[in-house]
Order: sequence, then structure tokens, then C-alpha cells
Amino acid sequence: MAVTAQDHTKSYYAATANDRTSYPALEGTVRADVCIIGGGFSGVATALTMAERGRSVVLLEANCIGWGASGRNGGQMIGGISGEAAIERQLGKAGAKLVRDIRYRGHEIIEGRIAKYGIACDLKHGWMEVAARPRHMMAIRAHFEERVAEGEGQHLELVEPQDLPSILGTSVYYGGFIDRRSGHLHGLNLCLGEARAAASLGVRIFEDSRVVALEGGAKPWVRTERGRVEAGTVVIGGEIFDRFGQSRLKGLMLPTGSYIIATEPLSEAIAAAINPQDLAVCDSNVVLDYYRLSADRRMLFGGRCNYSNRDPKDIGASIRPRMVSIFPQIKDAKIDFAWGGRIAIVMNRVPVIERLAPNLYVLQGYSGHGVNATHIAAEIVSDAICGVTEKFDLFDRIRHTRLPLSDWFGNQMLALGMLYYRLRDLL
Repeated sequence: MAVTAQDHTKSYYAATANDRTSYPALEGTVRADVCIIGGGFSGVATALTMAERGRSVVLLEANCIGWGASGRNGGQMIGGISGEAAIERQLGKAGAKLVRDIRYRGHEIIEGRIAKYGIACDLKHGWMEVAARPRHMMAIRAHFEERVAEGEGQHLELVEPQDLPSILGTSVYYGGFIDRRSGHLHGLNLCLGEARAAASLGVRIFEDSRVVALEGGAKPWVRTERGRVEAGTVVIGGEIFDRFGQSRLKGLMLPTGSYIIATEPLSEAIAAAINPQDLAVCDSNVVLDYYRLSADRRMLFGGRCNYSNRDPKDIGASIRPRMVSIFPQIKDAKIDFAWGGRIAIVMNRVPVIERLAPNLYVLQGYSGHGVNATHIAAEIVSDAICGVTEKFDLFDRIRHTRLPLSDWFGNQMLALGMLYYRLRDLL
């Protein structure tokens, strides 16, 4: 029996999902031009792109559509991708051009699909990075000036420390900058809406269909627990931590926990006092806080609340003090939802967009910036499958650091790394 939206983690997103479609499990053998593994943004966006281009597509999801990070994240649609500095450092002028060219491409894809397919996902424009330390404001100002010099000043605003009280109802920051082109949305409803659109174009979606083996090469195939897909191309989509025997994925990514709480709906007066412009916000720390208001005025507040990569016993008790330290105005607000999940951290923060073997592609590892970046990556891989490889070839040239013995010491190394960055953030 196929899983449904009710099988999601008990989050605000699952409670307010607007599509309860369930898809069958794969039984027997099917054939397609493209077989995609993963029912999150990476897989669903790739499936929809390939279907729009006339290809036959099968999508396999081990649980249910949007079950992982795509359906649990903070909902922040942020311009650019993680690891931009590493891309420019490794690829030089070609890398700098790539970063500029794709910065808002994911936004364009998302906005276009919301309009084309009538996807209701509470899209709101406006995102802000705030300086958690005085020295961080210097870096933010330099970044803002660089972006303005590149011709992006029309949608960016620098907020000096003295102007911050008119933007956010808190005194803990030292300024920041606003990107009006970025914003926030209901991630699960976007993912479900894109899946529905893909299915309407003929994509065969199978839930409760965990992949147990696959092969690229001249005759690619994918095997699930109860079925098999024979395809022209196989795509491993999203932050899937099973490597399917692919040695090139070994030691590449480490899963770490990220956690979110959602308060009860706040009054209009309180919401206007703490976030009058309804911005999505994240701070400038490496181990950061991020937050926004939902469409029904709940505070959604998240971050990594531990450095051992172990889930806290009580997510609400771990996250709430951070929220209240920033917004004491909501210290009495009831916590209605608390949930978490895993994101994949790539050491150089650059998403992995590679060809593992002939006709076998992978896109994953967004380091917490997946809403925009997944849609960019999906288009780049779809282009490559269709024979347009300019952007794909640049990503394929990126050298990624792989951690030795990550299977045994990965969590301990991650804990040490997070502790290091936390200490650095406090300086």
C-alpha cells in the first residue's frame, strides 16, 4: 500500500499539505527513457523538466513525495548556491560567470511553475541576511557592494545597524542586507505540486519503492524491492545517503541534523512588531539561525541545535531559547510543531552534479541551500541528458574533498567541525 502525506514527519508542513495524492509502489518491470531516484526537489524537478521535453520518465521514491529535506526545510528561497567561492577559485573567470548566470535561475523555474501549473505554496518575496557580529557586517557590506557593481543593485538593499529596528523587532544584530528577488515558501506544497504537474504530463511516480541496486552503462537499470526499471538514463536525485555501490560517492557527504519549531499563530500586532516586512531571515554565522513567518503568521524558527549529530531529546526545548533570545515578544507563544531532518554537507559546499558512469548522473549535496539550487541542478542535468553540456561540464570539473574513513568516523569529525565553527562564530 502506498504511503501518503500523513506519513510525513509531524511538521507544520505536513499538517498544512494541500495535496493528499498517493502513488502506487512499483511492481514488476517497466521501461522509460529516464529513471529518477528520489522524490524530493531534485528528483521531482528533473522529472518535470524531462517530461516537459517529451521524455518518458519513471520516478522512484522510497517513502513518499517530499518526505526528506524538501518537505521539512525552512522554506527559504535564497539566490545563488552554496560554495560559490570554491567554484570561482577552481574555475576562475568561467566559474565567476557560472555563478552569476545561475544565481536566480532556480527562482525563475519555481515562479514559472507556480504560475503555469497553479501551485499554491505561499510564495512571498523578501529575504535578509543579518550580521551576528560587527565583523560580519563588514563582509556583508563588501558582498553588497560587489553585487551592486555586477548590476544587481535594483533588488538589493543594505541595512545599516541604526536602520535595523524598522526592519526587525530585535536588537541583537549589527545590520544586514535584503534581497527582494529571494523569498520564502511552503516547500512541501511546492514539491507536491510539481509532482502533480509531472504526473499530469505522464511521469509514472512510484512511492514506497526503495531502490536496492542500479547500473549505468549501455543498458541502465534500477531494481527496487518488488520491481525493476529499464531506462536509457538513470539519475540519482537529491540528498540520498545510500551510495548504491558507487565508489565516487564515498566520503563525499556527511549528514547533519537541522531542526525547526513552529509556534501557534501570532496576532497581527505581534507579527507586525517582529517582522513587519514578512522577510525570511538567516544570520551570518556558520552554525546559523534561520526563521520566517508562515502564511498563517506562525514563527518558523530553525537551526542546528547540537554539535554531536545526535537528535535532541526535545527539539522544542533546544530551539526555543534561541528564538526567545532574539524575539522576547513571543516568549509566551505555544510551540505547536517541532521536527527535524538530515541535510547533506559537502566539504567545499559545492553541490555534486556529476556523471558517475555512462548514462548515470547524480545531483545532490546542497548544504542547506536546496530550494533554489535543486531546481538549478535539475535543469543542468536535464540539459546534459539532452546533449547540452556547457554548465554540466563546469560542475563536473569541480574537485571535491572526500573524507577518509567517513563510514566509521564521520559523525565524530562532523561534531568536531561544527564545534570549531561554533567557537569561531562566538569570537
